[in-house]
Amino acid sequence: MWVKIFSIVALLLFVSYEGFAKTERPEYIMVIHGGAGNITPERLTKEREAKIHAKLNEALLAGETILKNGGSSMDAITATIKILENSPLFNAGRGAVFAANGKNELDSSIMDGKTLNTGAVSGVRNIKNPITLARAVMEKSVHVMMQGKGAEKFAKKHDIERAPDSYFRTDVRWQQLLRAKANEKAQLDNPVDYKFGTVGAVALDKHGNIAAGTSTGGMTNKSHGRVGDSPIIGAGTYANNESCGVSGTGHGEYFIRATVARNICAMMEYGGQSLKEAADAVVMKQLVEMGGSGGIIAVDKDGNYALTFNSAGMYRGVVASNKPATTALYGSK
Repeated sequence: MWVKIFSIVALLLFVSYEGFAKTERPEYIMVIHGGAGNITPERLTKEREAKIHAKLNEALLAGETILKNGGSSMDAITATIKILENSPLFNAGRGAVFAANGKNELDSSIMDGKTLNTGAVSGVRNIKNPITLARAVMEKSVHVMMQGKGAEKFAKKHDIERAPDSYFRTDVRWQQLLRAKANEKAQLDNPVDYKFGTVGAVALDKHGNIAAGTSTGGMTNKSHGRVGDSPIIGAGTYANNESCGVSGTGHGEYFIRATVARNICAMMEYGGQSLKEAADAVVMKQLVEMGGSGGIIAVDKDGNYALTFNSAGMYRGVVASNKPATTALYGSK
């Protein structure tokens, strides 16, 4: 049986959402996110809200189909993140925000909890699905991270699908850039609703293997060359079969300083804390004290999951062998 716990911290509406497998370990489980921030019902039209739920469910179904048929957690999260990257609803791939130079600069990372192999890319352009390039770096190179032109050259060598500038450009994102430039500052996705639109997925497959991945367009009007937490292993992404898998979404500079993803796993592995305890300690306490906002999704080796965020809402979803797909956007359902 899965129990959902919501805790609200006064004034700031900090919310921590956690699921537990009390009586039965699921054969498989996957959690996803599409960004956290000042997400409240009055900031979304019913039509847009429905579209977001539909896309989150589509992504969950794609991953679950793989997991249900005995596929790997790596394949499941890759397929799931590609669907989110292909949607203009999120700040990743096609819906990525614009940097100060008027270009879409994409970051992504992926990690295999069984082997601790990882791959990451940063500041790449015209890569349709950055998560596939991150995985190629992991599987087809001796490196962990590649960036910019070098990563793009590697993508061409390994036939990673590309797309023209026009594919990534959306009017909403362009207007966000113009507003940010007018205000002369970088914006964490949307200056109107203050939302981090990074996407991610974490899964535990039938073989007991955990994988995690994250993909983002970064910050609106970010300085050319700025790198956030999403492509940094241990900050925005981490997975280890001995503890858990984590994907984050939030103010990257703080996630890097707190090594959020690895910290949660390490607190479980070395400190004996539960997933909920570790996630709450990092997201609800450490990040808050530092002034950082955002959230994480996580799955541990026993099939427990956490969807923990210190903002008003987070686009999120979960599906498991013993739990039908559910999605949520706000701090409470």
